[in-house]
Amino acid sequence: MSNSIYFDDTVVVITGVDSGTPGCKAAGRPRAADMEARARNLLETAECLFLEKGYSKVSLKMIAREAHVAVRTIYVKFSGKAGLFNAVLAAGRSRYFNIGDMGTDMRPLEQILSDFGLRYLRLVSMPKIVSLRRMVIAEAHTNPEMAITYNQAGPGQTKKFLIRFFERADIKINFQDDIPADTLAIHFLNCIQGDPEYSLLFEKKIEPTDTELQHKVTLGLNLFNGTVR
Repeated sequence: MSNSIYFDDTVVVITGVDSGTPGCKAAGRPRAADMEARARNLLETAECLFLEKGYSKVSLKMIAREAHVAVRTIYVKFSGKAGLFNAVLAAGRSRYFNIGDMGTDMRPLEQILSDFGLRYLRLVSMPKIVSLRRMVIAEAHTNPEMAITYNQAGPGQTKKFLIRFFERADIKINFQDDIPADTLAIHFLNCIQGDPEYSLLFEKKIEPTDTELQHKVTLGLNLFNGTVR
């Protein structure tokens, strides 16, 4: 027989256990490693479903069924689909775009920007990120909450990192006095990524190599420096 029980709001199905049978050991709380694995599986499952079906066509019930958790687990931990989507974005950012603390990075300016640019282009060139951006653009007008969540957890975070960096006193002196930090951040990203619409409209058969991306970063940096310094 099988019993469904709740551990920290997560359904765990135990097969072949009868609590009334002598010699059966009572189940305790799940280990921290198990809970972490379940949380990771939930986020990965949600990510796959969002990319496969689109945000609007994925329900919490569908995610819960595929991830083998209770719907109320998602509500308790994430307050709903938008909160879960935010967690998916945050997890992906941490995994693929961990840039450290630019506020205390004391390397030469060019090295910091070049490193950031390469990491950023690696991220936005990933097929799953391209698919995500296509999904958000396609559904933004019907799901403004989703669009806001995406912007706050994704591009918005990137701009905040850069704005704080360009506001540093030792960095600000390298640029024209009348250019605000937020303008520098947006201009830098535009110079680095070039024509983002092209990658959203046309499927690339092969991901660009680091050598190709670095060349693009170098060209973008030259353009950036030539217009703001």
